Amino acid sequence: MKKISFLLVSICWSGLVAAQQQLPVPAEIQAAYVKGTRAVTGKPGPKYWQNTANYDLKVNFNPSSRELKGLVDVVYYNNSPDTLKKLWFKLYPNLYKQGVERKTKFNDRDLNEGVSILSMQADGRKLEQQAMTIEGTNMQATIAALAPGKHIKLRIEYKYELNKGSHMRTGQVDEGSHFVAYFFPRIAVYDDVDGWNKYPYTGDVEFYNDFCNFKGEITVPKNFVVWATGDLLNAKQVLKKDIAERLAKAEKEDAVIDVIDDKDLENKAVTADQAYNTWKFEAKNVTDFVFATSDHYLWKSSSLVVDSLTGRRTRVDAAFNPIHKDYYEVIDFARKTVHAMSFTFPKWPYPYAHETIFDGLDQMEYPMMVNDNPVEKRQDAITLTVHEIFHTMFPFYMGTNETKYAWMDEGWATIGEWLIGPMIDTTMVDEYGIAPTGMSSGSKDDVPIVTLSTELKGVGSFTNSYPKPALGYLFVKDYLGDELFNKALHHYIEQWQGKHPMPFDFFYSMNEGSGKNMDWFWKRWFFEEGVTDMGIVSATKVGEEYEIVIENKSNKPLPVDLLLTFEDNSQMKIHQSIAVWENGDQKISIRVAGKKNLKKVELGSAHVPDKDKSDNVLSL
Repeated sequence: MKKISFLLVSICWSGLVAAQQQLPVPAEIQAAYVKGTRAVTGKPGPKYWQNTANYDLKVNFNPSSRELKGLVDVVYYNNSPDTLKKLWFKLYPNLYKQGVERKTKFNDRDLNEGVSILSMQADGRKLEQQAMTIEGTNMQATIAALAPGKHIKLRIEYKYELNKGSHMRTGQVDEGSHFVAYFFPRIAVYDDVDGWNKYPYTGDVEFYNDFCNFKGEITVPKNFVVWATGDLLNAKQVLKKDIAERLAKAEKEDAVIDVIDDKDLENKAVTADQAYNTWKFEAKNVTDFVFATSDHYLWKSSSLVVDSLTGRRTRVDAAFNPIHKDYYEVIDFARKTVHAMSFTFPKWPYPYAHETIFDGLDQMEYPMMVNDNPVEKRQDAITLTVHEIFHTMFPFYMGTNETKYAWMDEGWATIGEWLIGPMIDTTMVDEYGIAPTGMSSGSKDDVPIVTLSTELKGVGSFTNSYPKPALGYLFVKDYLGDELFNKALHHYIEQWQGKHPMPFDFFYSMNEGSGKNMDWFWKRWFFEEGVTDMGIVSATKVGEEYEIVIENKSNKPLPVDLLLTFEDNSQMKIHQSIAVWENGDQKISIRVAGKKNLKKVELGSAHVPDKDKSDNVLSL
């Protein structure tokens, strides 16, 4: 809308600069400061450490029976100052094991016997069954004491049946297509705050994994293509010559290449002419490894420069069922998302060599992979693609603990939707979660954002993980301005990429990176409860000025957006960031100078949750 140039706006609020509000730091984080593993500046401490491992995965997967047989060779490095006498493992497929506790309801027919550990060796010595204890998705193994700075070599032979129904982030997609995640026994995180990550996987909260190096060999029957985390090392051995050449071409060109088209599928001329093909992949310093396979999916591929300084490119793939028409545009959405992430927000070169969007039955992210269901609306396809790809930064590049702090990754993926979605389609306005945030604020399920994700209930499981933290990030971005916000965010990323940041590392990193102590906002928005509600108190003419008084009825700092309509139907927009509430005032006065008579004042915007909107419009 055209602004009225002769109007002058000034904002007045009372009170002196508010005293700094210190954040309530829990005992375990204070202990980390004392130990020197973390610092009050938000940086890793001088004694920060994290454990890691090298995984060599060899898998035989039978798409017909869905049986997966695997052999895992692991070299685990104990970089902690502690001697480890036990190792904790995650057996994520046991979510489908009969009798296991889960918070997600599955059909009884989809339950199975879970993971069978056929054998396990530690430094060449066989571990007897009594040395291993399996409880749900957790397994403990007693080992010879692993001293600080030492490593242990493990070999695990196992098998399980991939789920056909009750698809939860992994499983059969259709006859001939499967998304296979969490498919190997992996050592749980042992960190400086909690020690072992003993939280069971119950299907609701997500994951927390160490940064490791992976080699994967996946053997499947002829005609089945495999997509996976990491770089495909033997494309020429597993694909037909022309298919491999198209893939190589896609890695160098901006154009979209049909690596596998309808004709290839019809002629069954995709993979090498062998009864079985072994696909070899390698990924370094990532938090997980997954794969997907299909014998009837199209494959569109393209690449783009993600780092203008080095010219480095990222390849983007879309692998999908030809019957899902929405997926034909997904390659474009994915390219634009990767470009926007690299050059606009968060304005950080895309960190991985490729990203595959796989046509599955879920809406879930993995390192270099996305499992996205088809959708009917184009806008939903855009936001879903953006959201899941944005997770590349959080929690994969920044190894946050999704199990405890979903807001540290889901909130970022949500703000990614809000900011990048409109870049793909300029007519789109994404209000995802705003109304539920406003309406549920102050209710029994409305708890502070920092509440552990394992303790969330009802609507709070959604709002606390997605829109509420995203709004917090958005409001800080508005408060700091794009340049300073990016500087602060980049400081956080630089300090914690490839590591395990906790909430206070984020808050204090942003403070240090911006040069502003924002504890006043972090405390009110992330640590406290309360409604989100503002209203117009009055609009009074004083001489040739209008004084508009806005009341914040809660402790939550919210941006103020006003639309003023004058008697001649001309309009003016006024925006003020959360800065107007920094001093703790409950009311602010906005003065508008001009000769035109004011007819109506409207308060609010698409990304401001307001529980009671009955006082958001004032007619004069």
